[in-house]
Amino acid sequence: MKATLMFKSGDVRVVEVPDPVIEHPTEALIRVTYACVCGSDLHPYHDLEETPEGRRMGHEAIGVVEGVGDDVTTLSVGDTVIVPFAWSDGTCAFCQDGITTSCIHGGFFDGAPSATQAEKLIVPEADGTAVKIPAGTDESYMPSLLTLSDVYLTGYHAAIRGDVGPGKTVTVIGDGAVGLSAVLASKQLGAETIILMGRHTDRTDLGREFGATHVVAERGDEGVAKVMDITGGEGSHVVLEAVGHMPAYEQAVGIVRPGGTISRVGVPQYEEAAVGMSSLFGKNATLTGGPATVRAYLEAAIPQVLDGTIDPGRVFDREMPLDQIADAYRLMDDREALKVLIRL
Repeated sequence: MKATLMFKSGDVRVVEVPDPVIEHPTEALIRVTYACVCGSDLHPYHDLEETPEGRRMGHEAIGVVEGVGDDVTTLSVGDTVIVPFAWSDGTCAFCQDGITTSCIHGGFFDGAPSATQAEKLIVPEADGTAVKIPAGTDESYMPSLLTLSDVYLTGYHAAIRGDVGPGKTVTVIGDGAVGLSAVLASKQLGAETIILMGRHTDRTDLGREFGATHVVAERGDEGVAKVMDITGGEGSHVVLEAVGHMPAYEQAVGIVRPGGTISRVGVPQYEEAAVGMSSLFGKNATLTGGPATVRAYLEAAIPQVLDGTIDPGRVFDREMPLDQIADAYRLMDDREALKVLIRL
């Protein structure tokens, strides 16, 4: 079968690899029908050291079940399923608390022996991981359903962790697909003012359609000053940081209001950050966020897509076959594409 491997920064290839096989009774074999490239895939695209064996890429998928292990009870051959970016058993103490990305039997597909930018995929802990799409669902819904494997529900997770709600002012830092998803989620949760910080007008225009009431193109101190002006000098109740780099965190610290919350879902590319008296402590501000527990939200989100309440699939602005996935990475890295759908 064909699978995407990254061999070093900038070197993405589709290569022939052996077909995966079920080795454990809790696994399922999936024929992938939709995958995509994620903004977080660009981190190794920038800095992966030479890896002669190649790193398997991809962590978002929809597919059709082709086989199940003996212990799998909730899936049948022929089911179409959404596969979240992390697998989880659904039964451990952390899963029961909704923190599915900390499952004691869990893991992450990107870089795993079987990852999603491929023709076939092994799903560990299949009963707790894969979620069935209703039979007969029209193909037109698949892009939006695919966003429930990561990008939309990552934005939603940011908003939930930040306690977004009616009457609140929310600032979203980042106009990538996750940032735009955070705008859409904040609108669904009733935020009154939604400020999107981004400078690509094609993206911020979609952000306005998703619910942004203001767009701030400035960065750094200028951007902070603009947000403070919009909020009457008070700052933002909630800041959703969807970038992961230090300048975005520093902006978040600058614009969160006293008693407010910074919720991060951009994968941090740093370990040390300001949390002391002049940053968070002095403001009584809360810092939260983390890997999105999308599996905890999936069942509730599927009907919202199917009844038209949300249309998060609009973040896909290109569609390409698997054989052209190296071009998909390049287009996203060059900001020529927001998010690329891979149809298999």
